[in-house]
Amino acid sequence: MTQPLLRSSKEIFPRPGRAPGETGRPGPGRAAGGDIRDRDAGNETAGDLAVSLGGCSEAGRKPANQDFFGAIVPRPPALGLKGIAVAIADGISSSDVGRVAAETAVKSFLTDYYCTSDAWSVRHAAGHVIAATNAWLHGESRRAARTAASHEGADPDQGFVTTFSALVLKGRTAHCLHVGDTRISRLTPDGIEALTEDHRLVLSSSENYLARALGMEPHIEIDYRALPVREGDVFLLTSDGVHEHLAPAELLRIVRLGENDLDKAAKAITAAALEKGSPDNLTVQILRVDQLPATADEWLDGADLEPPARMPEEGTVFDGWVLERRLHVGPRSHVFAARDAETGEAAALKFLASDLSGDAGARRAFLMEEWIAARLANPHCLKALPRRRPRAALYTAMQLVEGRTLRAVLGETPRMHLAEVQRIVREAAAGLQAMHRKDMVHQDLRPENLMLGRDGHVTLIDFGAARVAGVEEARPFVADTLPAGALQFAAPEQLRSEVGRVRSDVFSLGVLAYHLLTGRLPYGAALARSRTTREQRGLVYETAASEDVAVPEWVEGALKKAVAIDPGRRYAEVAEFVHDLTRPNPDFVGRERQPLAVRDPVRFWQAVSAVLAFTVVALLAMIAT
Repeated sequence: MTQPLLRSSKEIFPRPGRAPGETGRPGPGRAAGGDIRDRDAGNETAGDLAVSLGGCSEAGRKPANQDFFGAIVPRPPALGLKGIAVAIADGISSSDVGRVAAETAVKSFLTDYYCTSDAWSVRHAAGHVIAATNAWLHGESRRAARTAASHEGADPDQGFVTTFSALVLKGRTAHCLHVGDTRISRLTPDGIEALTEDHRLVLSSSENYLARALGMEPHIEIDYRALPVREGDVFLLTSDGVHEHLAPAELLRIVRLGENDLDKAAKAITAAALEKGSPDNLTVQILRVDQLPATADEWLDGADLEPPARMPEEGTVFDGWVLERRLHVGPRSHVFAARDAETGEAAALKFLASDLSGDAGARRAFLMEEWIAARLANPHCLKALPRRRPRAALYTAMQLVEGRTLRAVLGETPRMHLAEVQRIVREAAAGLQAMHRKDMVHQDLRPENLMLGRDGHVTLIDFGAARVAGVEEARPFVADTLPAGALQFAAPEQLRSEVGRVRSDVFSLGVLAYHLLTGRLPYGAALARSRTTREQRGLVYETAASEDVAVPEWVEGALKKAVAIDPGRRYAEVAEFVHDLTRPNPDFVGRERQPLAVRDPVRFWQAVSAVLAFTVVALLAMIAT
């Protein structure tokens, strides 16, 4: 769709309704002169991310200031899980509501970003918030245009339109999100490096227009960039009234001179731009990285607790829980069926194996399982029980699922009927889909990690190996080696030690469905031994249908696509696989009418070889006689 051209010079009228992020209460921190900041000073501790901030916004030669900027430095654990956010916006001056658009964009972002799931990546969370704000601004523009048209005619320049640039500093990475001609830059030893590209259409030396901005179209394309940061890095967010009139060398000189007082440096920058003849509003925000976070996991509840000195026994009371019976004993954990001594609430209490108490990775995975479960609200995902009292030791309390693992069921019934397989896969997929919506990947789907309740209800358990995008950004984590039982169901890319993705879970779900139907694996034992791309490309899919197992051709087609070695050839979502597994896909129907060489090339060449061998033997026999 062709975007309208709007002049890039910028300037508010009160808008009816409530913008995204507005709660009817004053915003955090102070708000004056196009500035909003919320800094929980004094809450940083050794090892936390720490920054210094400075900023200034002036109307300059304009009668009104249409720029707006702000920053949020939250307390832990949000500091580690969401990071520090700074933003700047420049409303178009041709519109009476330019200032409203700019203020709405910044306040909405700084408010709503911290309300998104901790599990979401910065790109997912910030993009979601910016898209919602853009939709609101565009809707207000259309509503205002309809009102104006009914009176004196609509003016295309009277819209809720603004540029927008945001920097989120999380962990040891800076995330830039940008649309318009405000700018994010980073100081370098030699000058200033622009991290964003101006979205401006230049027609001549005297005529140029915004090509992209919030509120301009119903859908917005947001530039995104992530880059590593170092202690001492300095970032600048500026409006065009500043960076169009000050050379990079001059900006660098002023910041260096005022590095001990960033507010003073910001004011000096706006004054210098005004002196250089800038006719526009002048806004600059400076962020200096003073301390990068350590690699500790203090944001995880229970990270400071120690396991019990001795593993509790059945029938004893531990930390207010009556341990009724032992459910599982393994090399990594012990699980008990327990009941709250006060409320009678049933739970599954899980304790880390004593041998792993000093293993930081094992402790983190153990705690992450409860952290993840607490953020999932799906009947097919194991739930974490709310903490009603402080804990005296390291353990987790989860929903008690009465039943058996799918592996135990398979011990009695190695193969299942198609209808039962479809039901189990559909319910397991519902749990996986809930995780994927939260930017989580399970990475360890196998029969041992699916519980079947007494009524057959499927519950996805064991999130210890799960990958969480938002957490991974805060502190990159290298997972432990896959357990031996997981190798048979792991995706090829996981076997190559690559990070699991949604399509990796699709692969595991496909292998699970295949295994439930046939009692076999789609690539036999060969995949688990393959560790390179070259080895994996040589693997051949073994058809599910056999003399012992009748599999409809459309089910075969769905299975084969789900377990493709190349992730790009798999289903993009588990829901797509479930759809094709439960309803005939026309693309997979009618394959029996295709030549054998197309349907099953391996069998075709085996048959050709057999015929040729028989022919050679027959000819040799004829020659001999």
